[in-house]
Amino acid sequence: MLEAAVTTTTTYVTGPSRTYVAGSSRVGNRRKLQLRGRLTWRDAGGVLRFASVVTRDVSDHDAFVECQAPASIPLYRLVHFQLERTGHDCPEVPAALRQGKILSAVYRVGPRRAATGMPQGYALRLLVDPGNVSAARKRQMAMAMAN
Repeated sequence: MLEAAVTTTTTYVTGPSRTYVAGSSRVGNRRKLQLRGRLTWRDAGGVLRFASVVTRDVSDHDAFVECQAPASIPLYRLVHFQLERTGHDCPEVPAALRQGKILSAVYRVGPRRAATGMPQGYALRLLVDPGNVSAARKRQMAMAMAN
């Protein structure tokens, strides 16, 4: 009987604004932060909707939020995401979120709660200019390229 040796290699791919591990869909470092915020969007009929949310984790390009009240936001819907002012003081908050409202896209809808049938949360892709990378992120990219 032949036994095959399995080796696992980790490949770091770098680009102008991204560093990620091959095989992983994560872009950037996620930080576990619980901050209050608000989502606003227009439904299919053009009616303005809003929901109060709490972040579970954030990065320079993504955020996962949990709604405080039932809200049904379709996948790929464009929303405006905004943190409350008290969250702007936290040094771990990405610079893009400190500016106020930021256009985002819902790219993943969390699993549904059995009791209500509503999603547990939403993953948002923050639509930020890739050229506006924070200084800490630039240092991180330089370290990744140097190694």
